[in-house]
Amino acid sequence: MKKFRKVLDGLTTSSPVNPGGSPACGSAAGTPGTAPTPRELEIQETLMSEHFQICKTVRHGVPYQPTALAFDPVQKILAIGSRSGGVRLLGRPGVDCHCQHESGAAVLQLQFLINEGALVTACADDTLHLWNLRQRRPAILHSLKFNRERITFCHLPFQSKWLYVGTERGNTHIVNIESFVLSGYVIMWNKAIELSTKTHPGPVVHLSDSPKDEGKLLIGFESGTIVMWDLRAKRADFRIYYDEAIHSASWHHEGRQFMCSHSDGSLSLWNLRNTAKPFQVTFPHGKTQRDGRKESCKPILKVEYKTSRNSSEAFVVFSGGLSYDKAGRRPTLTIMHGKAITVLEMDYPIVDFLVLCETPYLNEVQEPYAVVVLLEKDFVVVDLTQSNFPIFENPYPMDIHESPVTCTAYFADCPPDIIPVLYSIGAKHKKTGYSHKEWPVSGGTWTVGSQTYPEIIITGHADGSIKFWDATAITLQMLYKLKTSKVFEKPKGGDVGRNAELAEEDPYAVQMISWCPQSRIFCVVGISAHVILYRFSKHDANTTITSLEVRLQCEIEDVISPSDAENTPCFSDPSGHSPQPQPPSPRSNTPDSMRDSIPCLKVKDRMIRMPPGYQAELVVQLLWIDGEPPQQITSLDLNSAYGLLALGNCNGLAVVDYLQKTILLCMSTLELYGSADPFQRLTRSPRKNRQSTSDFCMRGLSNFHSDSKKRIRTSYQSLTELSDNQVSLDLERSKSPTSAPYAPSLHNDPRGTGEPVSNLRSCHYSPVFYLLDNDHVNGHCTSPTSQPCLTGRARVPGGPEGPRLARRGPGRPPFRKAQSAACMEVSLPVSSLTEGYPSRRAMLQQLHGVSMYSHDEQHITTYSWSERESRENSFSRSRSSSVSSIDRETKEAVTTLQFAESYVRKSDTLPTPCLWVGTSLGLVLIIPMSIPTDEQERLEDPVTVAPTGTVLMLKGSVLRIGFLDCGGVLINSPYEVWRDQHAPDDPDRPRKRKLVNFSPSSSQEASGDGHLAVVCSERQAKVFFMPSQACLYVHNITESSFVLRADVVSVYNSVCLACFCANGHIMTLSLPSLRPLLDVSYLPLTDMRIARTFCFTNGGQALYLCSPTEIQRITYSQEMCDNLQEMLGELFTPIETPEAQNRGFLKGFFGGNAQTFDREELFGEAAAGKASRSLAQHIPGQGGMEGMKAAAGGVVGELARARIALDERGQRLGELEERTALMMTSAETFSKHAHELMLKCKDKKWYQF
Repeated sequence: MKKFRKVLDGLTTSSPVNPGGSPACGSAAGTPGTAPTPRELEIQETLMSEHFQICKTVRHGVPYQPTALAFDPVQKILAIGSRSGGVRLLGRPGVDCHCQHESGAAVLQLQFLINEGALVTACADDTLHLWNLRQRRPAILHSLKFNRERITFCHLPFQSKWLYVGTERGNTHIVNIESFVLSGYVIMWNKAIELSTKTHPGPVVHLSDSPKDEGKLLIGFESGTIVMWDLRAKRADFRIYYDEAIHSASWHHEGRQFMCSHSDGSLSLWNLRNTAKPFQVTFPHGKTQRDGRKESCKPILKVEYKTSRNSSEAFVVFSGGLSYDKAGRRPTLTIMHGKAITVLEMDYPIVDFLVLCETPYLNEVQEPYAVVVLLEKDFVVVDLTQSNFPIFENPYPMDIHESPVTCTAYFADCPPDIIPVLYSIGAKHKKTGYSHKEWPVSGGTWTVGSQTYPEIIITGHADGSIKFWDATAITLQMLYKLKTSKVFEKPKGGDVGRNAELAEEDPYAVQMISWCPQSRIFCVVGISAHVILYRFSKHDANTTITSLEVRLQCEIEDVISPSDAENTPCFSDPSGHSPQPQPPSPRSNTPDSMRDSIPCLKVKDRMIRMPPGYQAELVVQLLWIDGEPPQQITSLDLNSAYGLLALGNCNGLAVVDYLQKTILLCMSTLELYGSADPFQRLTRSPRKNRQSTSDFCMRGLSNFHSDSKKRIRTSYQSLTELSDNQVSLDLERSKSPTSAPYAPSLHNDPRGTGEPVSNLRSCHYSPVFYLLDNDHVNGHCTSPTSQPCLTGRARVPGGPEGPRLARRGPGRPPFRKAQSAACMEVSLPVSSLTEGYPSRRAMLQQLHGVSMYSHDEQHITTYSWSERESRENSFSRSRSSSVSSIDRETKEAVTTLQFAESYVRKSDTLPTPCLWVGTSLGLVLIIPMSIPTDEQERLEDPVTVAPTGTVLMLKGSVLRIGFLDCGGVLINSPYEVWRDQHAPDDPDRPRKRKLVNFSPSSSQEASGDGHLAVVCSERQAKVFFMPSQACLYVHNITESSFVLRADVVSVYNSVCLACFCANGHIMTLSLPSLRPLLDVSYLPLTDMRIARTFCFTNGGQALYLCSPTEIQRITYSQEMCDNLQEMLGELFTPIETPEAQNRGFLKGFFGGNAQTFDREELFGEAAAGKASRSLAQHIPGQGGMEGMKAAAGGVVGELARARIALDERGQRLGELEERTALMMTSAETFSKHAHELMLKCKDKKWYQF
């Protein structure tokens, strides 16, 4: 079979054009007579399938949608529950663990078994779980599912094994933590309240035992009823009926008083000596009005009442309670200490808070020292020991989402000096005013593992900021923050009114990042079609920023002749000046139709003082053309050795020399081919009457100048089936400050055929595209059921399509809601072929806002801009007309760029600097460049770039290009060694450019000349031999889905191709043979956030944004999975429980000793019996016997397994014995009742029955 495939490969390679009309993989190569065969290369591939395994490593960021909070005061471990069923466990820096409930139910409450290494979680599906924290990867030991009642509140007394569980019906159940079974002891709601009460008290909202007597349980009901239940006597000591609903309660440590918070914003203090009325009622934030009544206040959701040894006044800490009179006030946490009231405003709503105390005993003076506040999108700790209540500096990366994350980049094995340098620069800009005390959450132990190397994660954000993070050894610490918005001018005073409307917009949002760690050159692509180039310096500088404007698209009204084309420049000259007249200011009040040759943003044109760090040197901006906004940039690459920067979008390619600050090349994609264009393209009729239909256009930069602004929303339309049925899916409401825009859409417009392709020049074609029906290929009807149509012409759409709209570029407007990866909560349809998007086109519309088509794509997506206020993302069947595939291929986007030392022609003997260009049609072009080698000549002589038309072809849009030498070793791009341009001059050591060049010819003496090019598209991967351009290997990655991300990565001192598909599969392929090594269904693409942020890196690692606030890191390396236990921190450390304080004789005699009692006597099976089996179901967890099975291994594995088998047998025998005893008891009871009934009826006559 392999030989047969090789024969087919040889046939297709030798064939210049396949029967279908599209080139084969070697169409540009001709006959591969001079190319080596795979057998001749003799590359030893060392990677095997057993080297790969998928495993989650660590999660960073504040838990998304948190719901619950708990703290172990002895172990000093913090737990946070979330709405998605996740539990985050935090200790000292490095101790960070994420657990997930399989059900995905929201976590309602968390309870630590203090100093026991265990945690109880209560979930929204009415299930209790017991987690074992004595292992690095916590596991569930037991679960208890309530069947007939809903759980509302849980309380676990210190050093007790009995858990109190309150329910929605008002009942209180008791669970044995050791066996996780219900006790027969139940406090029914109708027994807790008085018989004369006619109304239900409501759900249980509070449970706590008295600090003075553990045999007394305080039960709070939502309606305002409070009951002190005597557990021994099984009756109520007292009952309190209050007018206002209760939210929480807290005891004074002496057990004589307790405080309640209510829904009217009041705090009531109750004394046990007199429960007829409250001892004190206060409205902390309620002012007395003129009529003597208190103004209405918001509910106080929680209160904590703590005492201090150093002060006679207690601390009262509560959340909420503000008056309703002031709208828009921030959420607050109030700290009352005596007469002093301190109100702390928070940035986000308060979910929960805890007061941290020195002692775990409730009957001792609490000595509070901090308050942990869990916010909706943050987590802060307040220092109570200082009068100004400062916050602690958070050692965890909880501010990843400070501005929504729009893109990510991951760099492993960075230069070792880069992290200390970035940290030293970033430390100068850190905030001050933090508490000087040690971080209070200091539990667990963690040590840096043996296998560590420098790792950096870069995140781009919607506000234009860039954050560099130190990701070494599974930790995450922010190193340095860069604000790209400082490069541009702020709006003038006259634009304040207009900018108020644009407060939500994100014109500086980061779309793409390119970084060279060796040269420390950094490039940022913004959403307003701009590129900023930064250089790193340790010294501040006063410089001006050079701005280059690129006219990357041209527009014509009619098909131009060759003579006209010669007189019409389509790109800027090398000096960077446009032949157009002086453009107006971007801020001027120019109508959309009049905007031409102006950028979206205005770069500062004055001298700027730049602090040490990354300093902007060059800004490249795409221009508006004839009222059309520039299309967003879809690809970027820079090379510090060449001093060049390349960028591309759906209109074409631009190459910039950032050393000489000039534009070298600006051409449309079609013009790059020259005569080697593999497609026959047809021109289109020019658009007429632009002004008459301009009202239908989506507004771009004119948002600054319009009096009435509407938020732009979009809808999807997919052509998976030719049907009129619409399938709409709701968009989850995002709480991010930046809401998700959805892909733009175009309307169909019948067109006629144009002039021959020979008349085409670089121009801006109409972005009103056609869609190709599945039964029309290359203009010919292929379906027997389809209607006859003219070749190359579109059928006129029928139905209520509406009037033809004026065209607008398929890209998004320059100013609009940022495409935040953090806020894309899109529910996606699952088609019969692909989980997630119907095609990669739909996904790319979300990612880049451009329309890109593939010649082999059958699921074509069309988009339309909608100006209505809509939060729905609808997928509908397209009713568009069908046209020739030749026609729709006129628009071609540049999807990937790669500078390299390579061969352009088959006759080349030495590699030269080249730019490899991949397009959305699956074509790869190789553009040679002539770069002066001398440093002085490089700064003065021009660099020449001359497209030659060399074309390689794949299926689907090209995603990644990489290079190997003939020994299978990865060839890195040349780079320049970093030098500080603003450092003081040293006459002894003149500053010269030092280049490191990984030329293919220098490392292949034994392997012969040439090198391998690895090209991966959304459908397949190919390996070409250069310079012969012969296709050596080809592998179809997926047929039913498409690749979202592909990277050539180093792992195990070898190289592989890593791919992430839209159906959630992660794959690795060996290089160069493209042999599948790993294919695991890991993560279905459920929203755009994952598609936008997923990235691979060297060392077998990857990451993605798993929620708007969290980064999930994973590994696909078996070695790292095996060593993960070493790298993770220990959650539990053996610590002796602190002893209770000796109260003394006099204090105990007059104040009363805290009474203890044996709960086993009351709640055990002997005294209380067993609970009904139908009430709750016990579910054994994987942390029990299953966990022991997994742990058994090594030399004594067989022994351990035998012992486990014996234990299981004993357990089953014990269960059988229990069931037998239960049956005997049941039989005896039945016999007893039958005997009593017989005696009762023995002497009765028949007529007495």
